[in-house]
Amino acid sequence: MESTVMIKGSKSGIILVLDEKLEFSKLQTDVAKKIKESAKFLGKTHIALQFQGRTLSDEEVQTLIKIIEDNSRLKIACVIEDNEKQEEKFKKNLDQALSKMNDNSGQFYKGNLRSGQVLESESSIVVIGDVNAGAKVVSKGNIIIIGNLKGNVFAGAGGNKRAFVLALGMQPIQIRIADFIARAPDKEETKGIFKDKASLFYRKKSKKSVQDLSSNEMKIAFVDGEKIMIEPLNKDVLNEIKF
Repeated sequence: MESTVMIKGSKSGIILVLDEKLEFSKLQTDVAKKIKESAKFLGKTHIALQFQGRTLSDEEVQTLIKIIEDNSRLKIACVIEDNEKQEEKFKKNLDQALSKMNDNSGQFYKGNLRSGQVLESESSIVVIGDVNAGAKVVSKGNIIIIGNLKGNVFAGAGGNKRAFVLALGMQPIQIRIADFIARAPDKEETKGIFKDKASLFYRKKSKKSVQDLSSNEMKIAFVDGEKIMIEPLNKDVLNEIKF
């Protein structure tokens, strides 16, 4: 009889191949059994997880993550798309982001933040997931979001204007860094990316529209003078910024 759950290795973690037609309640049992049988081989580590074989809802993904962690010594750092190039891009962006954290006491949060949820940290924080509209992240240090930023963020909440915000999908409603605030523009706004009375939030070297911020490219928001700026994350930009 063909197995309903198979485990394969990937460059940054494991791939779980799931039966497409099996009832989800039965699939949960099969995943638990398979992971428990393979726990010794899988070891103790933080990994990226990828699903193949069937489409899962966010709730089902979270259920399976809990099953995996409960039946092994694995910690799921993130869930990535079923796409080899996307996996390589994710790993590169994650490594680049983490290497730039200037607070060694940084924390991690795994999961999507939904409308009404508030995540606060006394130190820098890495969110592995999406920050949806209506959600908010507040940190006295830096904020790194390995996912889409569509809600509000407040970095440098203790007054540190050298704090920064990183995100793969940079489409926030509002960004605040120390005492500097920038908000999303009206739909008809085309000159700036984000602006309000006090600051302008935009790409210095690009005239692309706000829709381009949704591209899967790590971007950084930081204070430059009296303004909040946004740039694609690369070596040239990092050399210009004084953290």
